[in-house]
Amino acid sequence: MKSKSKVKINKIRIKRTFRVRKHLKACASFKHRLCVTRSLKHISAQVINDKTGETVAAISTMSKKAGDLSRSKEGAAFVGKEIAVLAKEKGVEEVVFDRGANKYHGLVAALADAARENGLKF
Repeated sequence: MKSKSKVKINKIRIKRTFRVRKHLKACASFKHRLCVTRSLKHISAQVINDKTGETVAAISTMSKKAGDLSRSKEGAAFVGKEIAVLAKEKGVEEVVFDRGANKYHGLVAALADAARENGLKF
């Protein structure tokens, strides 16, 4: 049985996810979506075209380009830079930022800042 605090934290995460997705549905009808996923060891990002349901570009700290980077601010900045470069190669300039249930600070903010610095608009 889960403790009360874990149940409360999970409810907060679910509410945050739905709140973010509600905003995305309003904006994503004409833009691509930059989806960020964190795990305990790595961070990854994908640019998704929701109209066709295909992934335009994807990168994570598990890729060979990342080397020995893991879930750190340097790793998040690397992923943000690379996803911006890959997206621009495919012709994507503007995206909607989908942080999922993650708060916008730390690794997620570092990834977003690095993507903005390398020419991705959101």
